[in-house]
Amino acid sequence: MKKIYILTVLFMAMLFASSCNDEWKDEQYDQYIGFRSPLNDQGVTEVYVPYTRKNMDGEYAFKGEGFSNYELPVIVSGSLTNQRNITVHIAHDADTLNTLNASRFMSRTDLYYEDMMSDGYNYVTFPETMEISSKKDVGLLNISFDFNNIDMSEKWVLPLTIVDNPAYEYQANPRKNYAKAILRIYPFNDYSGVYSGTLLNNYLASDSDDPNKAEEEEQKNGSITKNAIKGYVVNENTIFFYAGNIDEDRTDRKKYKVYAKFDEGESGMVTLSGDTSEDGMNFELYPGKQASFRIVEEMDATRPYLKHRYVIINNIDYYYS
Repeated sequence: MKKIYILTVLFMAMLFASSCNDEWKDEQYDQYIGFRSPLNDQGVTEVYVPYTRKNMDGEYAFKGEGFSNYELPVIVSGSLTNQRNITVHIAHDADTLNTLNASRFMSRTDLYYEDMMSDGYNYVTFPETMEISSKKDVGLLNISFDFNNIDMSEKWVLPLTIVDNPAYEYQANPRKNYAKAILRIYPFNDYSGVYSGTLLNNYLASDSDDPNKAEEEEQKNGSITKNAIKGYVVNENTIFFYAGNIDEDRTDRKKYKVYAKFDEGESGMVTLSGDTSEDGMNFELYPGKQASFRIVEEMDATRPYLKHRYVIINNIDYYYS
């Protein structure tokens, strides 16, 4: 009798352990649909997109210069692999952008993020639906861009949301940072990006007509430098940066754009010019100075798959007011 009792207890314990161990085979979380677009401290997701998308042979991937694309990951959350085909509906979300602008910048409308899909703009298109296939947890939303004539003195963003509807066979992630994406779009070319500004000195200009005396007075007044200077895309071979210590937080930043057009190749001349229209600044190149550039590339010392690319510009000398 004692042996039978012990065997019965052991058998029941084995059943209990077996049932506990099978729980991990079931879905542990809800399978929500969301974007993979983590926000930074500015409330947006920075996305860098080639100004012109080209294939491996260097040919245009789309219509020509200024046309590009970006594939935004759309994910299925959960502990198990997705087992069905899901059609996800995507929409433009101007309301969320309006809320972000009002809460972050309040009355400073000059600092507002600019919606790439506002009336009158044709910079971006995307399909209303995209597919996540069975056995996959990630699908890609293909976003197409036409960057021609874009003015990067505006802070361009693309606000998106996953559409929730009882008729759809999915549920958008209830966390707003997952079901919505606010993409800060930065097109880039071979010369745009962040330059070190520690060697670019800004002086208060002298009123003297004598070049030697003017330079002496300017040096005596001391200089102002910026740690970093950002170059923004204009077209395939041209960027602009803000003159002096102007940055994108200035209300009148648009009038202080300095354009830099690069010769093709790994080195050559840089043609500097300013916006001297009625709404622009007074801009004048320093006599006898010609800006030039060279590109230096080197592989990383510890990560052989990583290449460092440096664009070095010399003789940037100009007056502005």
